[in-house]
Amino acid sequence: MDWSHYRFHTQWTLAAPLADVYDALEQAEDYPRWWPQVREVDRIDDTSGVVRIRSLLPYDLTFTARETRRDPAAGVLEITMTGDLDGWARWTLTETGSGTLADYDQEVDVTKPLMRRLAVPGRPLFRANHALMMRAGRRGLAAHLEAV
Repeated sequence: MDWSHYRFHTQWTLAAPLADVYDALEQAEDYPRWWPQVREVDRIDDTSGVVRIRSLLPYDLTFTARETRRDPAAGVLEITMTGDLDGWARWTLTETGSGTLADYDQEVDVTKPLMRRLAVPGRPLFRANHALMMRAGRRGLAAHLEAV
């Protein structure tokens, strides 16, 4: 097993129309306004940018995100990541009776040296840190969508 390899799946139920959720999620440069752990998103061009995240644990992760799929009709947004995280992430949105279900899938290899050295003992903490970040993101996006 590669202890620095992670697969995550998270579902967010949001009381907002799919189009509104999609619009918010495709504007990555606005994430720091509503997602506390996304500290910076600096656009490089129309399809890429540098992202810096930090959750509860005292370390930053920085990576370049490049758009690989933007499909509003299918409700899909997908990126590849290179840097402290190498891999991909994808949002898949579906309408529900009362709003939108947002599925987030991510598969990455951690390349940050400190996290690789602590891969075995730190794995439960890293996974918990990710879960906390995702919970805060759902709360932030829900509040952001209510204010729009």
